[in-house]
Amino acid sequence: MDDLSRRIAGLSPEKRALLERELMKRGADDVAVGVIPRRADTGNIPLSFAQQRLWFLAQLEPDSPAYNMPKAMHMRGQLNVAALRRSLNEIIARHEVMRTRYVSIDGIPTQVVADGCSIDLPVIDMTDVSGADREHDLQRVMSEEARRRFDLSKDLTLRAVLIRLDLREHVLLLTTHHIASDGWSTGVLTRELSALYAAYREGRTSPLGDLPIQYSDYSQWQRDWLRGEVLDSQLAYWEDRLADAAPTLDLPTDRPRPAEQTYGGMRRSLLLPAALSDSLKALSRQEGATLFMTLLAAFDTLLFRYTGQEDIVVGSPIAGRKHAETEPLIGFFVNNLVLRTDLAGDPTFVELLGRVRRHAVDAYANQDIPFEKLVEALQPKRDPSRHPLFQVMFALQNTPREEFELAGLTVSALEIESRGTPFDLTLSVTETEDRLTTSVTYNTDLFTLQLSTGCSISIGSFSRASLPNQRSASPGCPC
Repeated sequence: MDDLSRRIAGLSPEKRALLERELMKRGADDVAVGVIPRRADTGNIPLSFAQQRLWFLAQLEPDSPAYNMPKAMHMRGQLNVAALRRSLNEIIARHEVMRTRYVSIDGIPTQVVADGCSIDLPVIDMTDVSGADREHDLQRVMSEEARRRFDLSKDLTLRAVLIRLDLREHVLLLTTHHIASDGWSTGVLTRELSALYAAYREGRTSPLGDLPIQYSDYSQWQRDWLRGEVLDSQLAYWEDRLADAAPTLDLPTDRPRPAEQTYGGMRRSLLLPAALSDSLKALSRQEGATLFMTLLAAFDTLLFRYTGQEDIVVGSPIAGRKHAETEPLIGFFVNNLVLRTDLAGDPTFVELLGRVRRHAVDAYANQDIPFEKLVEALQPKRDPSRHPLFQVMFALQNTPREEFELAGLTVSALEIESRGTPFDLTLSVTETEDRLTTSVTYNTDLFTLQLSTGCSISIGSFSRASLPNQRSASPGCPC
């Protein structure tokens, strides 16, 4: 255990949990990072490390929808289409990353920011379709739009389509490419869209202030900052932590794994009982852990049950916005942490939680290494059928959820049935005031998901000896 872990272990459970939560949000060395300046160089703009990896993947799999980020909103009321179109184009004008194209210049992927770009907001009229036919056509259009490819060398990275169901009922489809957006960015986009629409429908000017920097300033700064001692010290931690880690997590699949990775995905959600949600939070407080750590330990337990592997490696996204000036930006800042858990020695669940807590804190303190640099340094054996280093993702969304609002309209989110996924399996948990919602996204070429509505899960103790030897084919309810 290093000095940081020893100091944290000496804190009270309450202070430890608070510190861990802050470490997860901002990183242990936030003060040393400095301020991101505006770019002085007017030459070619480099991609960020995360962007560069997605750009290379787009060259290998140009038709893959895995990194499309679709969102569908159902709107009732008198929609001002002109104000909506103007709002979307103002967002494109404000955020350079929305009008950036990605091209190769002398063999190097480069950002090219265009001026004067706009979108038309095409309207698909379904007013003459009703009943089951309309529902079928709506789902078909949403699915097709979610999967439609982006040509990163030519297209804007924000796409919008409006579906008119009748004069006072519409569906807005927004799709961004991950190279220019992330989950946090979706919140920025919807907040700005709400503010701009409210102003424009009343004939007012934009209420939004100037942005402190643009994404290109961040990508240039990241290239300049993450080198030398900063890079070497954090990279040394990860090389040691992931030495001899299991290269794959061999979940039993319903179908043979294709020779090359596929990206077809589906998502299913389940609301956990309030009593179970409360118990999870109580156990976290009792053991001086965050809810993220407790849920990760439980997920590791489930993965062990299906694989029999004592060395479990999963990925987990972090916001990557340690600077205040990045918070109002649309852009690709999220980074993937590789979290390795040792389940050897037949631990109780509390013992396992302690292991997860210690390693998670250290991982947060070394979160600045882009996943792409980690893959480059570790050079795992290339397997075209799998995501490198980890194939399963776990995420906890515990930031306040902001409802999308448009003035004068009643707005609700719609689920898009088919989507792309770069992972075998992703478990996302959303925390609200009184309940936890779990969402499972799975590769449809590997799994047929089965959820039991009557299952109950006990996490008070865990013993390997109590687990059945037979492994189920589908990653559904373990009951």
